[in-house]
Amino acid sequence: MNSAMETIEKPNRRKAAQARPKQPAVSLESLVYEVLDGEPLYYRGYKDVLAGKKTAEEIMGSSTLLWVLASYFMHIMFSGLDRKKYWFASNEACVHINHRNNLAHDVAIYEKTVLTPDKINTKYTDVPAKVAVGIDVKADLSNPIYYNYVNRKTRKLLDFGSEKVIWVFTSTQQVMVAERNADAWLTMDWNRDLELTDGQFFNIGQYLADEGITVEPS
Repeated sequence: MNSAMETIEKPNRRKAAQARPKQPAVSLESLVYEVLDGEPLYYRGYKDVLAGKKTAEEIMGSSTLLWVLASYFMHIMFSGLDRKKYWFASNEACVHINHRNNLAHDVAIYEKTVLTPDKINTKYTDVPAKVAVGIDVKADLSNPIYYNYVNRKTRKLLDFGSEKVIWVFTSTQQVMVAERNADAWLTMDWNRDLELTDGQFFNIGQYLADEGITVEPS
C-alpha cells in the first residue's frame, strides 16, 4: 500500500513543481536608479531582488507617505502657479546632464521657456528644472563611493542650472533648501512655512497634521 501511494505522490509532486511559476530573472542594469559621476546607483533593496527575496516592483514603488507628499507639492503647483508659464513633473522625472550623470526628481518645476515644445519627447529632459524636489533617498548608499550623495547631487543640479533644490527627509522630519545664489544651504524642521517659488509656500508638518497623518521620527 505504501509503495503504491509513493508511486502516486511522486508524479504529483513533480507536476506541482512544474506548475509553480518561476520568478523572471532580473538584470542588475534594470535596477539602476541614477547615474552620478559615472557610477550607477541602484534602488535601495536591489540585493534582495537579485537574491529572489523581493520583486523589482517592491523596491521601485513609492510608499504611501512619499506619494502623499508628492501630491501635496503637485497640488500647490497646480493651484498656485501659472500653468502657462510652467511644466510640473513628478514620478521620478529624470534629467540627463551629461554622459556621466542621469538624475531623478520626485517633483520638479520647469519653465516652458526652457523646456520648450521641441524638447518634449521620449527621452530624459536635458535642461534644468527651475525647482527640483527630492523626498527621501531611494538609492542604495552602502558603497563608500556614494558618500555625501545628497550634497553631491544637489550641487550637480545647481551647477546645471536649477535655481532651487529641496530635500524632504521623513526620518528626521526635516527639509533642506539649497539655492543657487545663496551663501549657505539650510536644513530645518519641517514644521514651518517655506517658499516653493513665486510666493507659494509649503509646510509639511502642518499639512500632515491637517490630514491627521502622524509620522514617527526614526
